[in-house]
Amino acid sequence: MTVKTKQNEDNIVNSIIGEGSEFKGEFKINGLLRIDGKFQGTIETDGKVLIGQSGEATTDIKARLIVVGGTVKGNIFAKERVIFLSTGKIKGNIITPSLIMEDGVIFEGNCTINKGPASPQAADRPAER
Repeated sequence: MTVKTKQNEDNIVNSIIGEGSEFKGEFKINGLLRIDGKFQGTIETDGKVLIGQSGEATTDIKARLIVVGGTVKGNIFAKERVIFLSTGKIKGNIITPSLIMEDGVIFEGNCTINKGPASPQAADRPAER
């Protein structure tokens, strides 16, 4: 019998918006969402959201762990951590208990490092889109 760990679950891709694809709507999922195409709407998961280098998302994201290598316009609420890769671009506000940002990231907005539970009410000012 295989025991699932949080690390194993983080590597199971539940949904993908592939490069060259576009999607508008609302995502409420369990597991990992990877965006390599274009997405507009809202994302909510207890898992992980990965915006690939070619990904473009105009969205508010609520997730446990968020990794951005592409472009995000909107607010980010992470329960555990936000990681910006060097190719990441964000225009919006961030609330997270932990932030990792590589050299080269473009960030326009406000960031609140909140060691308590992430709360969407803490970002009263919506990002310009």
